[in-house]
Amino acid sequence: MKDGTISDFANKVVYQVYPKSFKDSNNDGIGDLQGIIENLPYLAKLGIDYLWLNPIFPSPQRDNGYDISDYRAIDPIFGTMNDFKELVSKAAEHKISIMMDMVFNHTSIAHQWFQKALAGDKKYQAYYILRPKKADGSTPNNWQSKFGGSAWASFGDSDLDYLHLYDISQADLNWRNPEVVSEANHVLKFWLDKGVKAFRFDVINVIGKDRKLLDDPTGGDGKAMYTDKPIVHDYLQNMYRDVFAKENNIMTVGELSSTSVENAVEYTAPGRHELSMAFTFHHLKVDYQNGNKWTKVPYDFQKLRQVLHQWGKGLSDGNGWPAWFWNNHDQPRAINRFVSSPKYYRLGAEMLAAVVHLNRGTPYIYMGEEIGMINPDFKSIDSYVDVESHNAYKELLKKGTSASEAFQIVKSKSRDNSRIPMQWNSEKYAGFSRHKPWLANGNYKDINVAKDLSDPNGLFSFYQRLILLRKQEKVIAKGDYQPFFPDIPEIIAFKRQFQEDSLLVINHFGEEKITLSLPVESLGGKIILSNYSNTKIARQITLKPYETLAIKY
Repeated sequence: MKDGTISDFANKVVYQVYPKSFKDSNNDGIGDLQGIIENLPYLAKLGIDYLWLNPIFPSPQRDNGYDISDYRAIDPIFGTMNDFKELVSKAAEHKISIMMDMVFNHTSIAHQWFQKALAGDKKYQAYYILRPKKADGSTPNNWQSKFGGSAWASFGDSDLDYLHLYDISQADLNWRNPEVVSEANHVLKFWLDKGVKAFRFDVINVIGKDRKLLDDPTGGDGKAMYTDKPIVHDYLQNMYRDVFAKENNIMTVGELSSTSVENAVEYTAPGRHELSMAFTFHHLKVDYQNGNKWTKVPYDFQKLRQVLHQWGKGLSDGNGWPAWFWNNHDQPRAINRFVSSPKYYRLGAEMLAAVVHLNRGTPYIYMGEEIGMINPDFKSIDSYVDVESHNAYKELLKKGTSASEAFQIVKSKSRDNSRIPMQWNSEKYAGFSRHKPWLANGNYKDINVAKDLSDPNGLFSFYQRLILLRKQEKVIAKGDYQPFFPDIPEIIAFKRQFQEDSLLVINHFGEEKITLSLPVESLGGKIILSNYSNTKIARQITLKPYETLAIKY
């Protein structure tokens, strides 16, 4: 057995597909597995190594597939198990491995386990977190759902409530029950046998609830009461021992909600045998006012720089491994968040890409990012499908926010911003389908694959260069992380060191030119990446708007 370590994944790149929105092959308005198969040559041309699929299991789709009703099947909206096997096989021909999205914190209440529990089966009632109401009839504790409202709901007509940290249709599993652990292991083995080589674990650091679920003493939402409990490390180590230690070089990434640097190191340090790498979100909360997502304020540059340096250096020093990204299925598009003026969207997109791909950690690309897709310009709340967005809109109205302001907030932060159909060309429905899509299209006339690929200097080609550099330059794949220029306004820079090689990466997050002094030792170096054509190495350099510059020496 070969153990998956940092060196195995350091030069790899992952591409995330939201299957519902990537490509519709049968013209029913919903993306599917055959649509992905059809576009494997496109992904191979980009140069990626892993293809992460958001959940494709049977689901009522209350939370777009994260409410799973059967872990061992393919939802018919995406195709069949034979389609999946074909995807694995044909992806392998392009040297692309499949990453499955595992949601082990909760199941849909439509899952047969929950339905059997509701019917009175004690075995399956022990699969979930059921608690009696308090004497006064109130919920078992004061925890709040991340989708709004109480985290508890009535369990049928009993005097019990079930815990749902997310939507009311998503019942939390009881990981203290060995039978639940065994079920999860069997699910993983099922997909490994189908040729899957990687897994992404949804909100995996919240599975470790205490036996006694106490009120949040701060009167908060309860998050601190169930996040990063020490027992999660035990669960992950046991999963590795029972499943992954028997396989060859399986890659795992954990979505770690509200985790710390210290915990992220523990989750991902190779010798601990827990996860290959970790997703964290602190860098994407820098436009939350007072920590509240559902606000609309400019992002805090100082906080962004502080977070990137803190996590970059912390995981480097601790030998943990990050999974870096700007975009995913739960986030609005990064260009809209971090680039002020549309006239700089292209340069800003390149600069943002360089921050991730030249960093220490595994880069993730979310579909459409490589052509510069941006948030859609929806005009009505009715255009949104996402349950979280609708819940947030209602909550904002309840708090007295005007309908206009509430809509603008949702428009800026909705998860549907990233879930709009992939923009393949300028034809009707963006070449995604010949049928009206499940979610309205964005501005595909201006931004699409066909248009970008027709430009030899398109954004797609810039991403190709970044991916190739990671494979060619060991200092990018394996170098450490040292913050650089920590106090220069609008500059996020870092130095990478591996053996005798150094790499200085400078990223300018502003629109006004800025002059800085390069370190003397870099002056004899070579520019290996820039998004401006005429940049030269000199003691004093002036950076243009959203310029990125990488000097190897």
